[in-house]
Amino acid sequence: MIATVTFNPSLDYIIRVEDFKVGEINRTCYERLFAGGKGINVSIVLRNLGHTSTALGFVAGFTGKEIARRLEEDGIVCRFIDVDNGYSRINVKMKSGEETEINGQGPRISQENIDALFAVLDELKKDDILVISGSIPNTLPDDMYERIMAHLEGKGIHIVVDATRDLLTRVLPYHPFLIKPNNHELGEIYNVTLKKREEVVPYAKKMQEAGACNVLVSMAGEGAVLVAENGEVFMSEAPKGTVVNSVGAGDSMVAGFIAGFIESNGDYRTAFETGVCTGSASAFSEELATREEMEALRAQLN
Repeated sequence: MIATVTFNPSLDYIIRVEDFKVGEINRTCYERLFAGGKGINVSIVLRNLGHTSTALGFVAGFTGKEIARRLEEDGIVCRFIDVDNGYSRINVKMKSGEETEINGQGPRISQENIDALFAVLDELKKDDILVISGSIPNTLPDDMYERIMAHLEGKGIHIVVDATRDLLTRVLPYHPFLIKPNNHELGEIYNVTLKKREEVVPYAKKMQEAGACNVLVSMAGEGAVLVAENGEVFMSEAPKGTVVNSVGAGDSMVAGFIAGFIESNGDYRTAFETGVCTGSASAFSEELATREEMEALRAQLN
């Protein structure tokens, strides 16, 4: 079983306005509506690659129902916790020359809601995969990552963490199976600038020394690096293509790594290459990567 956790899912309303003017009526020339959130993106890409996952998290109100409806319509299993107080957020992303975002707040989550999520997490078994990613809303304790990992410690569950700074460093003592910082985030943790793949390796190994099993570092156009728990180090240039939309590329890399790991029975090279190509496939497309797009990029590496 694969499960993803999105603490604060959203409806992402993507619009374009030709010449936005403050204080005036502006009309869109393009609009799309997506279910959003880092864990949700991972579930969507896993589905595109042919793998079933269960989306977990908290939803509320009519927006929460719409998030679940859209995902279930696309074949994703949803076991969200329904919250009574508030609404799942709507995030507006407007492109008009520069890009502007207005993000909603999300519902107020109670201890009872948290307990309900933990009850679902208790169903996970040895060798299942759990993906925890994204920020923690201010209505949740700021140590939710650690609470989940401490709760599941010793059960043999492969926990993947995609977070930044303190959220990431605080989970390392719980030995996450995979972490995925980008080179800038990794550099911020150690107060260094990391521009080349070779420069990343010693700092990824520091993350391992602190407790991480596998460290996957995305580097946008510079490619990616994997320092695996068996001591192997893999580096790859970025596949060739035109970046259309980088939103969700990191989540797609995580999904690709998981898919490749499962399909190859734990071969890290295959997992790494599948992750790199899936992340790039999303960056080269208006929507999230498909298997066909990923495999076309895999052919570049061979």
